[in-house]
Amino acid sequence: MLKAAHRVVLPELLDEAPPEDALGSLSDLVRINRWFGGYTTLKKIFAEFVRRSDSFSVLDVGAASGDMGAHLRRAYPRAEVTSLDYRNVHLAGAADPRVVADAFRLPFRDRSFDFVFSSLFLHHFNDESVVQLLRNFRGAARVAVTAIDLDRGPLAYHFVPATNWLLHWHPLTLNDAPISVAAAFKKEELVRLANAAGLTRARARACHPWARIALVAPV
Repeated sequence: MLKAAHRVVLPELLDEAPPEDALGSLSDLVRINRWFGGYTTLKKIFAEFVRRSDSFSVLDVGAASGDMGAHLRRAYPRAEVTSLDYRNVHLAGAADPRVVADAFRLPFRDRSFDFVFSSLFLHHFNDESVVQLLRNFRGAARVAVTAIDLDRGPLAYHFVPATNWLLHWHPLTLNDAPISVAAAFKKEELVRLANAAGLTRARARACHPWARIALVAPV
C-alpha cells in the first residue's frame, strides 16, 4: 500500500527469482529505462560533470542487466563502466568488466572510480542501510556519487498495473513495481540520507513526468 508520508520497504520477488523469471523482469526494466525517463535522466546527470569526449570511470552498483551502463557508453564513448551486482544471473547481459559482489562490502580501494552510480537500487533498503550504502559509495568515488530512483507518489504506484493491458509486463514486474514505489523516496528524504552519509553537498531533483529522482552528490 502506498503511504505518502513515509517509505514502506518490503521484499520484491526479483531479489530471489529463478533465472528465467529474473531475466524476463529485467527486460521490463530496460523498457522502463528506455521509454520512461531512465536514459534521459542519466544523461542529464552526467552532463553536469563531463563532455562527450571525456574519459572517466563509473561504478554502476546494482547494475542488473547493465543497460544503464551501456547507454552511458553510447553517450560517452570513452567512459569506462564497471557493472556490479550481487547476483551473477542479473549480470548475464552486461558488458565487461562485471563484478559479482555485495554493495555493502565493495571490493575496491578508496577513490577507485570517478563516479559511483546506482539506478533503481537504493529503494530496496531501509533508511539506515541507504546511509551505509551511500557512505560506501562516497569512499569509492573521486568526483561524485549519483543515483536515480523513484519519486514516491500515486502516478508511479499505479503506472505498471494500469498499463499492463498495453505493455504486457512480466508477472514479477506487476508484483514488484508498486512495492518499489511504496519504498521509494521524496527528494528531501534522499538528500537527508545522503547528508547523513557525509555527502554534505548532495542535491536532488524530481524529474517530471517520469516520476524519477536524480541525486547528485559531489564528494
